[in-house]
Amino acid sequence: MSVTTHPLRSPREVIREEMAMHPVITAALAQGPLTVPALAERIGHPAEEVVYWVMGMRRYGHLVELPDEDDEGYFPYALTTKGA
Repeated sequence: MSVTTHPLRSPREVIREEMAMHPVITAALAQGPLTVPALAERIGHPAEEVVYWVMGMRRYGHLVELPDEDDEGYFPYALTTKGA
């Protein structure tokens, strides 16, 4: 997995985009569960931002964290019926 460097934005600015990112994340996860780093790579945003959006979607029941972590210790996230 390649690491792309992006300038860090303020958390407030990132969180403000959460609702706009729901369809993007939903479309990326429609093909199956992904970890935050894999999702970040797929949608072209830094993992530091994607984690805010994923946690928001998880909090409101759109995503669920699966129990099987990968070799790097990341858990995959999948859509729930509410998120699909």
